Amino acid sequence: MKIILLYLIVSFSCITGFSSKVEVKTTENGFQLLKDGTPYFIKGAGGTVELEKLKSYGGNSIRTWGIDANTDKILEEAHKNGITVTFGIWMGQERQGFDYSNEGAVKAQLNEFRRIIRKYKDHPAILLWGVGNEMDLDYTNFDVWKYLEQLCKMIHEEDPNHPTMSVTAGLDVAEVKLINKYVPSLDILGVNTYGDISYLPEAIKVYGWKKAYVVAEWGPYGWWEVSKTKWGASIEQTSTEKAETYNKSMKAINSDTVNCLGSYVFLWGQKQEHTSTWFGLFTEDGDETEVMDVLIKSWNNADPKNFAPSINNFMINSKTSSNNVTVLENEQMTASVEIVDKDGDELRYEWQIIPESTDKKTGGDKERSPKPLKGIINKSDQKKNKIKFKAPEKGEYRLFLFVHDGNGNVATGNIPFKII
Repeated sequence: MKIILLYLIVSFSCITGFSSKVEVKTTENGFQLLKDGTPYFIKGAGGTVELEKLKSYGGNSIRTWGIDANTDKILEEAHKNGITVTFGIWMGQERQGFDYSNEGAVKAQLNEFRRIIRKYKDHPAILLWGVGNEMDLDYTNFDVWKYLEQLCKMIHEEDPNHPTMSVTAGLDVAEVKLINKYVPSLDILGVNTYGDISYLPEAIKVYGWKKAYVVAEWGPYGWWEVSKTKWGASIEQTSTEKAETYNKSMKAINSDTVNCLGSYVFLWGQKQEHTSTWFGLFTEDGDETEVMDVLIKSWNNADPKNFAPSINNFMINSKTSSNNVTVLENEQMTASVEIVDKDGDELRYEWQIIPESTDKKTGGDKERSPKPLKGIINKSDQKKNKIKFKAPEKGEYRLFLFVHDGNGNVATGNIPFKII
């Protein structure tokens, strides 16, 4: 009976675990995150899917943005896989209608934060509290920083074992000064930044941030950072171009051994944001691009078991995406691409013509996905690296290409074009 009871106690402990002690320490070499006294550098991803795969690829943490019906399940799944969680608690945003001059709304949000902290503070998967995300995006009421201080102070009172992090949209000197002045209880600054983030380690110092930071989101050049066609369509990088960007960004992140505590790549999953392929590390079918090869190499210091294909010289009518491809209705069009696969896998080509999205939003808000046109590209051409098709009716479109290697990897690209 005693043996059975002991077994039940141990089993329960393994399922629920015990709260970790996480702290930011100042050393002679800079800042260091400690988890139960052991140095912990965040090799993380923003998202909640494929956690077993994240672990096998060398990742150790995930970041969430708010509470939903799956929160408990996500925490247990993370703990089971030995992955920590930066637990995001969504703060109301001014651009979405939240008014930080409304004392009733502010008090209600504070009480809700307190309830959440009390409920989850002892879960063993918790690493940090992510207190709000991009509250500075399109905002005008600077009182949000005073309120953030109230939240951080409350969290420290309720839970002395986990640091607080709040996340800004990029970085500028004015908001660093505001946060320094009004939010002394904030432990870590999280920065969402995309494209070339090599500026960040130096900017942190120059702008006057004296504490540790985490790159809370990073990835390809965002749709707001890239060139556009004459009709305003953002030009997305191919998966190979993205891989080059991720490689440079990862080197920049790892180069700051003084102030940076790690990062969360975005997005460990798939979503529609301007296109279906812009930010996701997985496609809608669950395939992985060359970007994942970069992450595996950095996190595990080893090559992936099977490389994703590389995409080069992707063109319509011998023009690239930056050449403002414009044609007439029913005009004959051609598209071609060069693909290299290091493993020599048999490749499958998938071409799609999709109308330009008309549901584009900002700040990562949910968007509707446009559907591919049917009957434009012959089925017999789908498996080729060069195709011909007739231009559809007047409008704005993108030609998408997915090249599958049969091992869960894919090369992706798209070219905006306009029918006049």
